[in-house]
Amino acid sequence: MSDGSADTARAAGPRRADARRNQETLLDAAAAVFVKAGVDAPVRDIAARAGVGTGTIYRHFPTRADLIIAVYRHQIEALAEAEPSLLASSPTPYAALARWINQFVDFLVTKHGLAAALRSDEAGFEALHAHFLDRLLPVCTRLIGEAAAGEIRPDLEAYELMRGVGNLCIGAESDPRYDARRLVDFLVAGLRRPS
Repeated sequence: MSDGSADTARAAGPRRADARRNQETLLDAAAAVFVKAGVDAPVRDIAARAGVGTGTIYRHFPTRADLIIAVYRHQIEALAEAEPSLLASSPTPYAALARWINQFVDFLVTKHGLAAALRSDEAGFEALHAHFLDRLLPVCTRLIGEAAAGEIRPDLEAYELMRGVGNLCIGAESDPRYDARRLVDFLVAGLRRPS
């Protein structure tokens, strides 16, 4: 490699890292707006929260479906990568599981409307769902395993817990009298072993 190409590689590295951080900022902003206003929220609201112009969003995500899919994948990765820090920063494995479930609820609320946005691409939706299961079931399984060492019932399966939480979140965005997080808290409290 010549000195010039080494300089080019060094210059490209920070730019790629900056571009990745900028894209993560956009995705985090979009997720936060989606939680409050749903996936049909105006792009200008997302741009304002991210501190960019709407053109920047359209440059990265030409269609709303592109943005929704990117947010969905970004949040899957964040949930998958949260396990070690939650276990390290929580007083008990059960507390780590409860915090992860809260993040999972945020994710589920964010993804409401995804099916409608992807209705013309059933294969794409199925691929995203498979990715969701492949990445998150093992994380939930490990967190349950840690907590089952003395804090929660040992016969809990990750799929049934995730499915139960998902079912409690259905319709939460359309009924202001329904607090899915409160019911999920009851569910998570019910996981504890009887004393």
